[in-house]
Amino acid sequence: MTNLGYCYTIIIAMMQTISITPKWQIHIPVRFRKILGLVKPGIAEIEIVRDAIVIRPKPSPILKLAGKYQGKKPVKKIDIAKIRDEINYSKL
Repeated sequence: MTNLGYCYTIIIAMMQTISITPKWQIHIPVRFRKILGLVKPGIAEIEIVRDAIVIRPKPSPILKLAGKYQGKKPVKKIDIAKIRDEINYSKL
């Protein structure tokens, strides 16, 4: 018996009719947002594939930095009462 190594692609298509505002805005339905895990407004990539518009959520570049500096402490402690002494006004 020979393993032919079949590969299957299953596409689940969901469709819903939405309106486009005079300012060319659209609303993403709640059930679509839940499926995609969208909880806050953000940015997206948009492209045309054949005769369709494809919109993909894109992670925020700022949110990628979340936790990056966790646990790191400043090298030099600054006394808040003398903060003006720490500012280099020549570069402003």
